[in-house]
Amino acid sequence: MRIAIRGGRLIDPAQHIDTITDVFIAEGRIAGIGRPPEAFAVERIIDARHRIVCPGLIDLCARLREPGMTHKATIASESRAAAAAGITTLICPPDTDPVIDEPSVVELIRRRTKAAGQARILALGALTHRLRGERLAEMAALKDVGCVGVSDGGHPISNTLVLRRALEYAATFDLTVFLTPLDPCLGHGLAHEGQVASRMGLAGIPAAAETGAIARDLELIRDLGVRAHFGRLSCARSVELIARAQSERLPVTADVAIHQLYLTEMDLAGFDSQCHVQPPLRGLRDLDALRLGLASGVLGAICSDHQPHEPDAKQAPFGDTEPGISGLDTLLGLSLRLARDAELSLAMVLERLTAGPARILGLDSGHLKTGAVADICIFDPEAHWRVTADNWRSRGQNSPFLGWELPGPVTHTLLEGRVVYERQPAEATG
Repeated sequence: MRIAIRGGRLIDPAQHIDTITDVFIAEGRIAGIGRPPEAFAVERIIDARHRIVCPGLIDLCARLREPGMTHKATIASESRAAAAAGITTLICPPDTDPVIDEPSVVELIRRRTKAAGQARILALGALTHRLRGERLAEMAALKDVGCVGVSDGGHPISNTLVLRRALEYAATFDLTVFLTPLDPCLGHGLAHEGQVASRMGLAGIPAAAETGAIARDLELIRDLGVRAHFGRLSCARSVELIARAQSERLPVTADVAIHQLYLTEMDLAGFDSQCHVQPPLRGLRDLDALRLGLASGVLGAICSDHQPHEPDAKQAPFGDTEPGISGLDTLLGLSLRLARDAELSLAMVLERLTAGPARILGLDSGHLKTGAVADICIFDPEAHWRVTADNWRSRGQNSPFLGWELPGPVTHTLLEGRVVYERQPAEATG
C-alpha cells in the first residue's frame, strides 16, 4: 500500500532530522521524505499533525514466554502489545523452553512470528547447550538460521574456561555476545545489599556481583577481540567500567532497563513484589549514574527487560515471588517522561530506543532513510494516558507503574509499511 504520513514532526536521530514534513511509503519501504517520488499515487493518508513520527522502537530484551507456551503470554499476545507501544522489533533471549540452542527452535519462533504479523521478533542463540554453561552450542548453525547474536540468556557462565572458549567460538563466526553481568556465586539474593535489605531482612546482592563479572569479562574481551554487549546494568561502578573499556576502544556496548532509571531500593518498602527484579534495584547514586551513562552514550540503548508473569507469581511472600516486570506497554511512555524529568534531549532518548539498539545488533534499521524498511511509530507528545489494567496490552500485568500517568500515547505503528496498530478514538487518554 502507498501511504502518505502528512504534517508530522519527523524525528530520525540516525539522520539528525527533526522537522515538520511528510513521509511517503510504498512497497513496505520509505519512498520519500518531504516530497513523494514521481507518479506516487496515495492510497491512504495518515494525519500526523501535532504528532511525532519516528522509527519503530527496537527492544533488546523481551521475554515472550514461548515456544513452550507454559504461560498465557505468547508471541501473538506480546507482539500485539509491542505494536500498541510503538515497538516494531523485539529481541528474544534464548532462555525459552526449549532453549534456543538449535535451528528448529528458531524456525518455530519465526513461524509463530509470521502468523502473528504484529512485530518483528529476532532471536539470540544460546552460548552453551541448554544454557548449562558446560559445552558450547552450535553457534554457526544458529547464525545460519538468523540469530542476531548469542547469549547466556540470563544464566551467566561461571566456568571461566568455558566462557573463554565460547567467546573464541563466537568471534570466529563474527557474532556479538550478549552477556549477563552477574557472578552466580555472589548473585543469590533478593535485594541490593545495603541498609534497606538489612532492615527488611532480605538477602542482599552486592554491587560486586555485577562489577566483578564485568571486570572478568572485559579482560577476556581484551584478549580475544570479540564484540560483546552487557545487558541491563544496575550499578554506578558498572557504568565506569564500561566507559573505561570504550575509551580503550574495546568492542563493548551496554544497555539499561527502563525501570532502573526510575526505581531504587527504597521502592521495596512494604515488600512490594512488583519491584522484585534481577538485577535488583540499587541506590539513588546508581540511578543517577545510569542516567548520566545514558546521556553520555556509554549506555547505548534502553530496553524493557520485559518479563510477563501470571498474577500468582507476584502474590506470595516477597522471597517466594518471581523477579521481573512486564515492560512493553510502558517503554515509550517512561522514556518520554525521562526526557522531561531528567532534562534530556528527546532526540537522544529516541535514539536509545531506535538507532542505538540497531547499531548494537549490527542491523541496518532504526532509521527512516529513503529505501529503508518502513518501521514507524507515531505518537502524540502532548497527550497523556493513565496506566491501568483496562488499557494494558501485555498478558502479564506485573508492573509497579500501574496508576502512573505517562506522556505520548501511540496513535499508529507501521511494520514494513503495514499499519499494525491504530489507536481508536474511544481509547482513553488523560
